[in-house]
Amino acid sequence: MRDRIRRFILEERRLEFPFVGLTMAALIGGLASRWAAPGMEGVFWTAAYLFGGFYGVLDGALALRGGRLDVNLLMLLSALGAALIGHAEEGGTLLFLFSLSNALQTMALERTRQAIRRLLNLRPPVARRIRDGVEETIPIEAIEVGDHLLVRPGERIPVDGVVVAGLSTADESLLTGESMPVPKGPGDPVFEGTLNGHGALEIQVTRSTSDTMLARIIHLVEEAQAQRARTQQAIDRFEQRYAWVVLAGAALTLILSGLWGDSLDRAFYRAMTLLVVASPCALVISTPAAFLSAIAAGARRGLLFKGGMALERLARVRVVAMDKTGTLTENRVAVQGVRALNGNHPDTILALTAAVEVRSEHPIARAIVEEARARGLSFPEIREVEARPGLGVIGFTNAHRIWVGSPRLFQQEGIPLPVEVRAMLEEAQRAGRTALLVYDGQWRGLIEVADRVRPEAAEAVKALRRLGIEVVMLTGDHPGVARAVAQAVGIRRFEAGLLPEEKLERIRSLSQSVGPVAMVGDGMNDAPALAAASVGIAMGKMGSDVAIETADVVLLQEDLRRVAEAIALARAAMRTVWQNLAFASGVILLLVALTFGLGIPLTLAVVGHEGSTLLVVLNGLRLLRWGWRSAGSGWGGSRA
Repeated sequence: MRDRIRRFILEERRLEFPFVGLTMAALIGGLASRWAAPGMEGVFWTAAYLFGGFYGVLDGALALRGGRLDVNLLMLLSALGAALIGHAEEGGTLLFLFSLSNALQTMALERTRQAIRRLLNLRPPVARRIRDGVEETIPIEAIEVGDHLLVRPGERIPVDGVVVAGLSTADESLLTGESMPVPKGPGDPVFEGTLNGHGALEIQVTRSTSDTMLARIIHLVEEAQAQRARTQQAIDRFEQRYAWVVLAGAALTLILSGLWGDSLDRAFYRAMTLLVVASPCALVISTPAAFLSAIAAGARRGLLFKGGMALERLARVRVVAMDKTGTLTENRVAVQGVRALNGNHPDTILALTAAVEVRSEHPIARAIVEEARARGLSFPEIREVEARPGLGVIGFTNAHRIWVGSPRLFQQEGIPLPVEVRAMLEEAQRAGRTALLVYDGQWRGLIEVADRVRPEAAEAVKALRRLGIEVVMLTGDHPGVARAVAQAVGIRRFEAGLLPEEKLERIRSLSQSVGPVAMVGDGMNDAPALAAASVGIAMGKMGSDVAIETADVVLLQEDLRRVAEAIALARAAMRTVWQNLAFASGVILLLVALTFGLGIPLTLAVVGHEGSTLLVVLNGLRLLRWGWRSAGSGWGGSRA
């Protein structure tokens, strides 16, 4: 019970707005009692101070316990000082506006957290488990890894798993930003919180409810919101020194005003006004208001920033280095063409090769078999297959052998390559394709395969260039393949045949010659390069633990265009931070000048001070509605 009350009052701050209302009522009562009941003024002012200063006292005491002096204490001292010299109504007004400002800040910043907590609403409370052919309804907490669950059309998927039966689509837009429903069938992964489409699905649970992609996203973003950027850290350090400077300035103002002949009350009043106008409330809230909003806005769009530090560094990036395999390409080999020799038909060559490769798990073998099946070809019978790792395979029929592989296989077997075959090999290599030769006593032809370039890759490179970002490709692949991919996506500068340690050297060199570097990779074999870059961006397939843990930024949706979007959002956040800092500083300087030049009343000083704080918060919250359209690309949202 005690913990519940403490959480209700202190952590959730549920009494903040009611106390603001009571403070305002006490102020009205105090002003009215001057004419109706003069003896009651003190009671109303006391109530105004108690309710208006409640959370300020708690926050200030916690800061003092931590050895810090914050703006809460400056406001409280100013209000108490006003009461001591007979201006209790102005001190009460100060506490009312200060508590109202704090309550509105709490409410406003809570919106950034609610943007993440809404993800929790995607989790259904119960699930349908199938056990021994019997369907039962169980709470989410009772789901175990390995359970089979039934998800009907229109229901939310309750946990991460893999489809074992049924065909449907899943709306993953709230989790990844993917606008189109994703087809789902046996073997496809499904994720907690996504919306099932038109068909019923039976899924097998692969992760516990505490370790789902949704749970990890929420945890990651909450951690990110707790991390402070360098700008925010600098302001926090500045606040401590600045608060002491303000106190010293107020004391000096009191002394100098007395020496200049002002009355004690007037000197004290001016010192209290200075405490208010010079307090750094707006400065302190400038950075978190923008960064928390940007992190929340990014999370809703499938961009996970690991804290304000990642936003800050990403905004300064001048060059983006991209891996090839799994980043610019889909890491999915596909047949690009079949070239026949000696009068053979391409389908005959493909069917013969697929028959030899059908038992292999090699990506190239799977691509050939998939292509043959897609064409509806029937395979001849192969009695036996002998694998030659790194070279190819040899199939045996009752009549003869069939060789399928690279030129090195035939060199090892002592089979010379005719001139026309060599010419075809050179042509395939220039096109950036891998060629498999097919021979069974006569040269049948060759099959060209290549990793598929992501369809959005060229558009993503253009979007980065429009932001003034230089794009470089770093890969360990063959120079011919790298050149073909670079030309396909519009990258002018690339380096191929790089070992992992050589990638690190290139990133360091780029950082020195061009500026801060962002490395985009798949978060697995690119982990050293991601760590060495100023910002690591992982093309993290949903569920990839390594991708989430390695990089500073994770793209939940494997869309390269999101890299430019992430940089644009980071730059928008930094622009907002600098706008806030400039505005807050300008208001403080103006109010200080007015305090000494015109002797503005405390009430007006409070309105100016708290008004600037609220404007800074609201400016930061605009990022919650941030959207971006890559100029000329026709995708994305609109700029807020």
